[in-house]
Amino acid sequence: MNVHVISPPITAPEKSAAQILVVDDATVVRLYYRQILEREGYWVEEAINGLEGLEKAVQKPFDLCIVDVNMPMMDGYTFLHALRREPITHAIPALMTTSEAGVEDHHTALKAGANAYLVKPVARDQLALYVAALLGRSVA
Repeated sequence: MNVHVISPPITAPEKSAAQILVVDDATVVRLYYRQILEREGYWVEEAINGLEGLEKAVQKPFDLCIVDVNMPMMDGYTFLHALRREPITHAIPALMTTSEAGVEDHHTALKAGANAYLVKPVARDQLALYVAALLGRSVA
């Protein structure tokens, strides 16, 4: 007797799923955020620094960017300044996540164009809450 198992095809998330760009040089952080965000139903793309993130952001529309501060090639502040200068990306909400916890760091992030600021380590529920708020979605 021959048994054939037919698996459903692996598909991309629904078109209604928000598309989020995670820009962080730490692989562990990107994977942690991806796990949380995909569990919440979002589609996630990653970039390892601000330069790669900016290239991706101008090529494809994202609903939100989550950005680290300290990265090689282009830091998070420079990324946000560049994001805000581009007509195609200037209105994308941005959440800055960093280990920099000073008041001045927070102000610098907001001046650079961040819509919100979280200090690492970021708790799972906290990330989900901020992302939902920045996307204008209700929180369950």
